[in-house]
Formats: sequence, C-alpha cells, structure tokens
Amino acid sequence: MQGMAPTDAHPAGADSAGAAHPAGADPAGAHPAGADSAGAAHPTDAHPAGAATRRRRWVVRTLDRLLPGENPAGAVYGTITVGALLAAESSLRDTYPETVGAMVVALLVYWLAHSYAELLGGRIAARERLTVAGLAQALVRDWAIVRGAGAPLLALLIAWAVGAGQETGVTVALWTCVASLLAFELVAGLRARARPAELLLELCVGAAMGFGVILLRVLLH
Repeated sequence: MQGMAPTDAHPAGADSAGAAHPAGADPAGAHPAGADSAGAAHPTDAHPAGAATRRRRWVVRTLDRLLPGENPAGAVYGTITVGALLAAESSLRDTYPETVGAMVVALLVYWLAHSYAELLGGRIAARERLTVAGLAQALVRDWAIVRGAGAPLLALLIAWAVGAGQETGVTVALWTCVASLLAFELVAGLRARARPAELLLELCVGAAMGFGVILLRVLLH
C-alpha cells in the first residue's frame, strides 16, 4: 500500500546482517572455556602443580635413602650418638686413626648394648627364652644405629683423605650430624604432608637437637 515504508524484519537473535545467533551465544562466535578470541584452547594450570608434585616426590625419595625403612628411630639415635661421641672424645684424641677407631668401637658397643637391652627387656616382659633367631633379629633391626652414624663418619674419613687437620675433620663431622638431623626432620615433614609452618617447626626442633651436640663440644673444650 502507498504511504507505508518497507521495514527490515529481523528475527529474534539475528543481527543486521541477517545471521541468526542462538540465545546466549557470543556474536563474534562461540568460544569454549579456556579458549581465547582466536579460538585457541588454553590448558588449565595443571602443569605447574604437576611439576611441583614431581619435585616433592623426588625430594622425598632422595631423602628416604638416608633412613632405613624398618627402624628409622635407630638411624636417628645413631646420628645423635656419634655426634655426642665426637664432641666428647675429639679433645682426647690427637690423630685421625685414634678418633676413627674410638668412634667405631664405641658405636659397635652401643649397637650391641642397645640390641641386648631391647631383647632382654622383651624376654622379661613376655617370659620368653633366649634364642639364636631372636638375638639375630634384634641385631639386624638395630643395625640402623650404625647406619645412622655413617654420614658423619664418612665426612670424617673424607676430611682425613684430603689432608684436613683433625680438629677440622671433627668439626665437619659434627656439622654433618646437624645436617643429617635436619634431613630426617624434612623427611618426616614431607611424608606427613606438613604445611610450611609445621615443616618449619619440625626443622627448628631438629636444628635445636643438632646444635645441642655442637654446644656439648664447646662446653667440653
């Protein structure tokens, strides 16, 4: 009819070009979650988290080698024992052979005494007889005491091999004891998935025990 101007009918959801868009769609095109305007999908931030988890597991596995799986308490006891022996005996020994020999003999005595005391105490409580198998089992279990002293003794031997003075070698061995105790606390914290504040507290406890050994040497000198 004359007098009526034609109008462009646009269906709901269509733009001026006539292209229809479903409800809730982006006029520039649908973009999946995690994609940019160019349509390239971006993975989530799983890679940093996965890398951190792998690093954590690697650290735990590496430190786990310091502790025997069956009797970790024995290794801790051995580390503290050799530290106390070094602090007490180093002032009485003038040469590496004397120091190393005294440490080895004392550690073997501690190992045998601890094994025997544990075995005898268990037999008294359980009213059991002494058997060769029981004695062997106790000695094998408590061998962790000698193993725990391995790192400080190795440090002492290395200092001897490179020609360091005996006092220097003992000092290095004592600080190796401190480092070992910190490593043990780190293993315990990582295994328990401790939070940073809890892990810091555990490391402070280990450091306090280690510095106690250092203080013993200072007092005895």
